[in-house]
Amino acid sequence: MRVAAIDCGTNSIRLLIADVSTTDDGGTHLVDVHRLMRVVRLGEGVDVSGVLGEAALERTFAAVDEYAQLIQASDVERVRFVATSATRDARNRDVFVAGIQSRLGIGPEVVSGDEEAALSFAGAVSVLPLHEDHKVLVVDLGGGSTEFVMGTASGVSGALSTNMGCVRFTERYLQSDPPTEDQISAAEVAIGAKLDEVLAVLPLGEVERIVGVAGSITTITAHALGLASYQSEVIHAAVVPLEKIDAAATSLLRMTRAKRAELGFMHPGRVDVIGAGALIWRTVLRRLVQLGGGRLESATTSEHDILDGIALGAAHR
Repeated sequence: MRVAAIDCGTNSIRLLIADVSTTDDGGTHLVDVHRLMRVVRLGEGVDVSGVLGEAALERTFAAVDEYAQLIQASDVERVRFVATSATRDARNRDVFVAGIQSRLGIGPEVVSGDEEAALSFAGAVSVLPLHEDHKVLVVDLGGGSTEFVMGTASGVSGALSTNMGCVRFTERYLQSDPPTEDQISAAEVAIGAKLDEVLAVLPLGEVERIVGVAGSITTITAHALGLASYQSEVIHAAVVPLEKIDAAATSLLRMTRAKRAELGFMHPGRVDVIGAGALIWRTVLRRLVQLGGGRLESATTSEHDILDGIALGAAHR
């Protein structure tokens, strides 16, 4: 079976066309046919205005037109379109829904934060070897929200979605280039408050393994690994010491946007928001180290995330 999965987030819209097969142990395996990303910044200004902007919708619909042509040419049997944080927050999401329906023949699923978290976990751990009893925390750091999902190889045990993401926190806190100390401090306080909310729901002190997904984290990983260009095959499943991640995140946070743009691995659409993503990831990891009493020493980066979870879900329908 060939499926198409589209993940429409606050910053980017991504397409995965994959062939689905069953493994010997009864599991499901995805083989990529096409994997594309376009930075459309759908959530631009939503945090302030509460509506999806006309220019942002036009950028998103242009990307969907491109994806629709590729899906049609690829003999796809099932299509699933999932929209997340920015669309949940927008008062005019009916315009977005109608635009997607007219282009793909299916309506987007505007999933809840909990559903988004479960999809992220399924995708992130689908290709990583996990001990059956290891308590894993998957952190999906997006543009408008960050999902925290705990579970084991058997599945999700708890999850929480927070309104904290690289676009949202850039617009709220890190407006200067580079951000000022006062802006960074204010953002850190806000991140800490969000982590307090997560701690009220999830026992983060029990985490034995951390898996980070989505563009901010893969970009920070590329910097931590010293890559001259973005190499997905090197970034995926990379296990990086926490001190190296901390140093890379701090470096990206302190850089000017012009300096970030010179980095060979940096997608142009992330130049202005990666500072907030780096600050969020750094703060999350520091809190986890504190809670774990120094037990945690590294984090794993997965290139497989909610997009793969969407594709797996489409296959099982």
